Amino acid sequence: MGNPTRWETETGPEHSQWYIDRFRRLAADGADLAGEARLLDAMVAPGSRILDAGCGTGRVGAALAARGHAVVGVDADPALVEAARADHPGPRWLVADLTELDLAAAGEPEPFDAAVLAGNVLAFVAPGTEREVLRRVAAHLRPDGVLAVGFGTDRGYPLTGFDADAVAAGLRLEHRFATWDLRPWRDDADFAVTVLRRPAA
Repeated sequence: MGNPTRWETETGPEHSQWYIDRFRRLAADGADLAGEARLLDAMVAPGSRILDAGCGTGRVGAALAARGHAVVGVDADPALVEAARADHPGPRWLVADLTELDLAAAGEPEPFDAAVLAGNVLAFVAPGTEREVLRRVAAHLRPDGVLAVGFGTDRGYPLTGFDADAVAAGLRLEHRFATWDLRPWRDDADFAVTVLRRPAA
């Protein structure tokens, strides 16, 4: 794996288990954990191949799989991937550093119709690797494939930097919203959901 992620350096050793327990409790309580999946589902054809990049405990990928999509989830935290495998059988869950993502080497050579970076993933990658993460995820998309990215605007990664990184990664900005349920974007929003596309040509 490459440089340590912020997930490793900015949280304690107990954080992963806390995160796993938190989402298991939310699911048991009937919380709506599928907002990101609903948006992705609306943007792709039935039975699409979707990459859940920074999948965590698998809640987004699992909801997409339940909607009939073929899902591969990757995360750098082995504990989170193990929880995804235990709680959400069906999708393929892999331990992988997004800055070195090479799913063909892991037996997944087919490109993806769409990818999602939910749950503040870009705020937790190693500092300075955001552009490379976007580049590696984009490389796994088919031409005209779509990428949806969401993160808090107060997480130390300004949108101007994100937009520049997306362009450098070969992606084109199509839409921006303030929430996963498509509230209109405004400059003072504390969260940004951006829809990017890998150009067809």
